[in-house]
Amino acid sequence: MNAVLITGGTGKTGGALTGLLRERGVPVRVASRTPAAGDPDAVRFDWADPATHAAALRGTDRVYLVPPVSTLDPLPLVEPFLAAADRLGVRRVVLLASALVFPGSDGALELAERVRARPGGVVLRASGFMQNFLAPHPMGERILRHGEIRTASGTGRVGWIDARDIAAAAAAVLTAPEDAPHGRTDGRSGERTDDRSDHLLTGPAALSYRDAAEILTRHTGRTVRVVPVEPGELAATYRAAGLPDVFAASLAAVDANLRAGRDDLVSTAVLDLTGRPPRTFAEFLRDHTAR
Repeated sequence: MNAVLITGGTGKTGGALTGLLRERGVPVRVASRTPAAGDPDAVRFDWADPATHAAALRGTDRVYLVPPVSTLDPLPLVEPFLAAADRLGVRRVVLLASALVFPGSDGALELAERVRARPGGVVLRASGFMQNFLAPHPMGERILRHGEIRTASGTGRVGWIDARDIAAAAAAVLTAPEDAPHGRTDGRSGERTDDRSDHLLTGPAALSYRDAAEILTRHTGRTVRVVPVEPGELAATYRAAGLPDVFAASLAAVDANLRAGRDDLVSTAVLDLTGRPPRTFAEFLRDHTAR
């Protein structure tokens, strides 16, 4: 069996996916800009350096593709990689995309369409990460330091998902036979369709930030409050945390979509793909009490 190349191999989903595939005896190549010296499967990979793409892809036939972070248009950086994957005979590309609507992210949407159109291409559209409530994410840092969540989302809700459940879904798709009947699962009802190239990944329930703060308070014993702010103020917070200006503004504008209810979605995709339900927010918190 050829190996699975995991881009973002040391990240939130990539690290968990690496562990899952190794447990199943699946060969992996763990791609990152600074590969671990003690990991024989680690390989240097830099989106901005196409010379690293082909070297990372050699000996692999499946790819878990995590696009460059903090950019609204990953396509110029990812196109050379996909071309190299074609030349080297990669049979399956599984793209991690966002289910949340980022204003100005037409390039990311085009990338998802290109992956869907590829033979063996699958797009996993993940909702908001539960790991965002942990440091070093800017929201997690503010919870840790100030006991507050700043948001412009009002009562809007998100189907928060644990990154480990995203990894489990990715592992299921990457190791399934090419003709496996895993249907698409989408929307509030989780209705299945025949499209096997697209899956909406969410947790088991949609929660507002106020819901999340109440659960945080109950399970940690520390009061966490929600502070309503305007999108401009939220963008300034993200910029202060080191995010690029345009990306910070788009990330803050996501809250306006939440307020309008555009991301109040829950699907059964994790259960359908893995055979077990996704973790609840309370379960996630119990697993990360020390943080």
